[in-house]
Amino acid sequence: MSDYPVDMSVKPDVKAFFDPDTNTISYVVKDPGSNACAIVDSVMDIDYAAGRITYGHADEIIAWIQDNGLKLEWIIETHVHADHLSAAPYIQQKLGGKIGIGDKIMVVQDTFGKVFNEGTEFQRDGSQFDALFKDGDTYEIGGMRAFAMYTPGHTPACMVHVMGNAAFVGDTLFMPDGGSARADFPGGDAAVLYDSIQKVLALPDETRLFMCHDYGPNGRDIQWETTVGDEKAHNIHVGGGKTREEFIKFRTERDAQLAMPRLIIPSLQVNMRAGEVPKDKDGRPMLKVPVNSL
Repeated sequence: MSDYPVDMSVKPDVKAFFDPDTNTISYVVKDPGSNACAIVDSVMDIDYAAGRITYGHADEIIAWIQDNGLKLEWIIETHVHADHLSAAPYIQQKLGGKIGIGDKIMVVQDTFGKVFNEGTEFQRDGSQFDALFKDGDTYEIGGMRAFAMYTPGHTPACMVHVMGNAAFVGDTLFMPDGGSARADFPGGDAAVLYDSIQKVLALPDETRLFMCHDYGPNGRDIQWETTVGDEKAHNIHVGGGKTREEFIKFRTERDAQLAMPRLIIPSLQVNMRAGEVPKDKDGRPMLKVPVNSL
């Protein structure tokens, strides 16, 4: 890991917020030496059947930051989520901070700009975000240095964000008994995902890993924190020395059995715009439903 500025001596405070509707965990990550913080993978609530958007989950995070006297500096997206909508612009309006995502967002925007038949007014250059991270890029949260690791495979724009001894893995990994995320979305690749997971597992064994999702396999309570060492030893998809070929075979067969996420259609349209809901020609918020395109 000499290529990445790992600093295990920095131990950020991490507060998790679980959204039961989408099984998403959002995080507030505080610099241990100041009141500066970042939010990772926020959630905007949607009643898809009614076409109604609300902000209860985001408001809970906002209230916690305000109640604890924190200053929000970054709103991080680990990737363009296909199962929940980002609340990044809503939170930014309330608390400030910069919205950041991996620079391969442009690949995702180009791919799904075609799927949703977006016109030329839809910018495919990532300009909806305040910062586009490349592999190894660093940024500051107060006095704490964070860095981004490029970890494609689930999507072309996935990144793991490492803040001190804590890493926020997005959908690259699940808890050890949950395995890994699917790799069959446009631009996904099981072989590439395996290689990305190995990058994460090359971090120090005591690195804390924080999941973006948990589904409570076999009825256990929801969990979201583990370690690199635990994943290496016990992850049911990649742990215990499982080979690249074994992973590719399993992941490909498993993905062929999975249905599309319930909120994939609104999520992609919103999240590739940094959390903004698209509008029609009259300026009204409006979502499209492509037919036989996903």
